[in-house]
Amino acid sequence: MSKPIIEIQGVGKRYRIGATKEPYLSLRDEVAKWFSPAARRARAAEEQFWALRDVSFSVEPGEAIGIIGRNGAGKSTLLKILSQITPPTEGKITMRGRVGSLLEVGTGFHPELTGRENIYMNGAILGMSRREIARKFDEIVVFAEMEKFLDTPAKRYSSGMYVRLAFAVAAHLEPEILVIDEVLAVGDMEFRKKCLGKMQDVSQVGRTVLFVSHDMGNISNLCSRTIWLDSGSIRALGDTKDVISQYVSSGAHLGGEINWADIESAPGNDKVRLKAVRIMSNGHATVDVMIDSEVRIEVDYWNLQDGAVLLSNVHLWDKMNALVLASANMPSASLSVDPWAEKPRPKGLYRTVCVIPANFLNSENYSIGVGIQNGRLEWQAWEQNLLAFMVHETGEMKKEYMGAWGGVVRPKFVWSTVCLNGENLD
Repeated sequence: MSKPIIEIQGVGKRYRIGATKEPYLSLRDEVAKWFSPAARRARAAEEQFWALRDVSFSVEPGEAIGIIGRNGAGKSTLLKILSQITPPTEGKITMRGRVGSLLEVGTGFHPELTGRENIYMNGAILGMSRREIARKFDEIVVFAEMEKFLDTPAKRYSSGMYVRLAFAVAAHLEPEILVIDEVLAVGDMEFRKKCLGKMQDVSQVGRTVLFVSHDMGNISNLCSRTIWLDSGSIRALGDTKDVISQYVSSGAHLGGEINWADIESAPGNDKVRLKAVRIMSNGHATVDVMIDSEVRIEVDYWNLQDGAVLLSNVHLWDKMNALVLASANMPSASLSVDPWAEKPRPKGLYRTVCVIPANFLNSENYSIGVGIQNGRLEWQAWEQNLLAFMVHETGEMKKEYMGAWGGVVRPKFVWSTVCLNGENLD
């Protein structure tokens, strides 16, 4: 019986909050400083934060493992440890294969080198010979669709170009373990689909994939098992469908509203940051909505770039993680007039509201995701499973239809009947 390709036992990662970098000191100075009253007070003031604690699991060769969890759950920290970017504070990790990773835009690329040079440098880091890299070179370039920019320094690449080339390198240079973070949210939809297809191909030929994503649909399609991280610990690990169901249901305790007070740590980038998302019904934030009441999904966000054209998106999933609807504040998808739709806007704090009408959604548990795109439809911020809410039946329609109404939605339509042989009633 073959051994697991990844074994993780009791892994933890601790950070010190409040620690400052100090200048170089001699050994004598260091010893004296360590025992000084000021140093003792400084160490006591430092707060310890465990980004991961007591994480244990194993992965078999050829498995595709999903990793889910809300912001700050420890997902990216775990991948950085597996990619040997940062060491664990405690625990043991055994990796039986080369690791190719794509964690953050630009990771592993030297900005002064061209795309061509970075391909060879990344292959060398993976331990491949120049001949091996050359054999895969054309395939990488075709996949990334970057022929025109191969000899351009990477520092001139957009975030989308970085991701195209970085993913192509990571997927084609044949690492036994492929580690992918949420960076695939950058770039156009067609390329994201191509990346997901490539990850499926990689898994089917026996290589191992660890995939962090907020998109439960992608996790469901790619991964047989999923790990749910919550506050640095494993909350659930098992069949992907079961774990996602638990994860989506857990959102109901959030009270219908989530806020990011610190703009620096809020989801987004240097152009857009989310500030708050809330589910409103009958004038207040809630996780319980009556079926005959409208649902208002409010998205507050900072626009940090003058002249930006921004598109707000709302996605809705049911308890089985089926996409119920996706909408955006573009004129062709709106019944109302949004004065900022498709128009450049100054810097500032904005609120976009999506109203789902009453008597539309069926009695069901739902989760929401929101995102902001720029004028080129590139994601600037995207968060899935932020909040969950329940639509409750009032009983009005159940009197006429015994039992639950089928279907994802349960709208009231206009119905009328006429008699076609002249016997109409007045």
